[in-house]
Amino acid sequence: MREVVEINTGRFLLIYLLLLIVLSIMRVCKMQQSKLLFLGSIQMTVQLVIAGFLLTYIFDNPKPIYTVAYIILMIAFAIYRVLSKNKELNSKFKFYIASTLSVSGIGIIVFFIVFVINENLFNPQYAIPLSGMIFGNVMTGLNLGLKTFRESIDAERNKMEALLNFGGKPNDILRPFVFQSLETALLPTLNSMVGMGIVSLPGMMTGQILSGTLPTTAILYQIAIMIAITTVVCFSVFGSLYLGYKTLYNSHEQFNF
Repeated sequence: MREVVEINTGRFLLIYLLLLIVLSIMRVCKMQQSKLLFLGSIQMTVQLVIAGFLLTYIFDNPKPIYTVAYIILMIAFAIYRVLSKNKELNSKFKFYIASTLSVSGIGIIVFFIVFVINENLFNPQYAIPLSGMIFGNVMTGLNLGLKTFRESIDAERNKMEALLNFGGKPNDILRPFVFQSLETALLPTLNSMVGMGIVSLPGMMTGQILSGTLPTTAILYQIAIMIAITTVVCFSVFGSLYLGYKTLYNSHEQFNF
């Protein structure tokens, strides 16, 4: 199998021309996100370049402390991104979000590397890329689930107060919003699983094939990581919402949001 073709800097820069097409369409549609597109592309480029240098150093010096430090940085950034989009939640709710994101993510990563791959837990070649995929998807799933949960409560606030006045229990009133939000958070991942292999060749599988890995091996890795991602998204979203919604009412069964 041929080695992956390297892209020189000049040819790589051509890809940014595609953003001009996106920008033109946004202008025609009068979308107010041109600044976000520009800043997002710059931020992505800078972050990935820095990550590239860091990972090169870590792979050349595969010490457990470097691997752990990089994963902690991932977790901290994922928590920050989720909490920054949900500032109005109370501190206890935020604690549950941070805890379930960290515990479920780390637990699934340990299980995947130690039991499924049977590799050294601190091997950066496996631990860092797998952690990136898992925490990236958890961050997206949590943001989507929490957004749905908050919007549902805001839309049904008057109805919820009426049910409470007629003797309804806060946990019975709030629990359906948890289930609905979990379903919404899982839907993108489930849809991705349905179309995988027919509509799309996912990133991990494509990357392994480009690097020279046999397609059959890449397929096994991709199936395993998708199941791991689905599990950790489910755990983190359900755990955050199930524990968090109980902080939205007091001991007198009154809503305090």
